[in-house]
Amino acid sequence: MNGTLNKVMLIGHLGDDVKLHYFEGGNCIGRFPLATNEIYINKQTNEKITSTEWHNLVVRNKAAEICEKYLTKGDKIYVEGRIKSRQWQGEDGSTKYTTEIQVTEFTFLTTKKELDNKQQSYSSQPVNEPAKPNYDINVPAPNDDLPF
Repeated sequence: MNGTLNKVMLIGHLGDDVKLHYFEGGNCIGRFPLATNEIYINKQTNEKITSTEWHNLVVRNKAAEICEKYLTKGDKIYVEGRIKSRQWQGEDGSTKYTTEIQVTEFTFLTTKKELDNKQQSYSSQPVNEPAKPNYDINVPAPNDDLPF
């Protein structure tokens, strides 16, 4: 098989607010950490163990602005994207490396604002909630000759 695949699907909680950086020409990039958890029972001690993995997420342009506007630390989100590694020179001259998830699609699952509204609605009349947005920012691949 000649084809390859670089696809990531994650559901997790934001570890911090989205940080935006604007470039000349109006483009922007948003970065935020995402935590995913694995929970299991240690069979020897019967202890419940939670293991957290942190992922560095990157969103671009309009998607970054949407994420920055609606997401805050602790919100739950589903993302799809691809793994991208990069390197740069640190201030001390050393070479630095990082691995990021370049987000191509995302869906908000729960937001703090939504949870706050639900808590308030328990003491008042129910409120109709709008559907959760699903932002598809996929860009078609330059070559659609798939090997299958």
